[in-house]
Amino acid sequence: MTEPLLELRGLKVSLTEKPDVQIIKGVDLVVNPGEVHALMGPNGSGKTTLSSAIAGSPAYTVDEGRIIYKGDDITHVKADDRARRGLFLSFQYPTVIPGVTMVNFMREALKARRGAEVPAREFITELRETLTKLKMSEEFARRYVNDGFSGGEKKRAEILQMGLLKPDLAILDETDSGLDVDALRTVAEGVQALRRPEMGILLITHYERILNYIHPNFVHILVSGRIVKSGDASLAQQIENGGYDPILKELGLLEGAAAS
Repeated sequence: MTEPLLELRGLKVSLTEKPDVQIIKGVDLVVNPGEVHALMGPNGSGKTTLSSAIAGSPAYTVDEGRIIYKGDDITHVKADDRARRGLFLSFQYPTVIPGVTMVNFMREALKARRGAEVPAREFITELRETLTKLKMSEEFARRYVNDGFSGGEKKRAEILQMGLLKPDLAILDETDSGLDVDALRTVAEGVQALRRPEMGILLITHYERILNYIHPNFVHILVSGRIVKSGDASLAQQIENGGYDPILKELGLLEGAAAS
């Protein structure tokens, strides 16, 4: 039996600066190699908090539960160590780093991931291969990290990093946020081009439209810090057609969702 990539067991998470504010209130989730899990939910339901906690952000504290990654308990492992182990987080709002080129940034990231300096020729070969898969020009990699990038370019830069780092688990936090239809298609096709059979994806989104390109094996609805319903891709279509209210009403959670 294949070992899960990620297991969340009774996870409860609060804000580090405000420990009395608990956002994730008990989440259980299993992601296996090759699976795509879509996490959906209303604003304020805790989707970004959950992704940040899995990645090890110090802004959040795990109050209870465990994060198991490839069989190891990483609940209290630092974020940089999680990244070196092959856990990748694509940010909803990528940071601008003026004066640092994408090439230099990615070479340093790859060095940290592999634990050794990557020879220049090897790095350039891998970079060009990844750019080709994503149908991107080499000029893009010479620009400063996210400096002057459009929303779509920032998201493509994240996908380029994912392609070079080859993570075992990719958490994509609202990769579709702020993108027009063409940019969304380009980014989604990029993710598809880089998928590997052994890689798992946790895709966090508000909308069903990106799931037309990246087809999920499972869809989960997060409300007030808890996964309240799980299903296949048809659940996302149900949300697209009628919103969250009919589902929450069916579950007796409509008032609680509004309060979150």
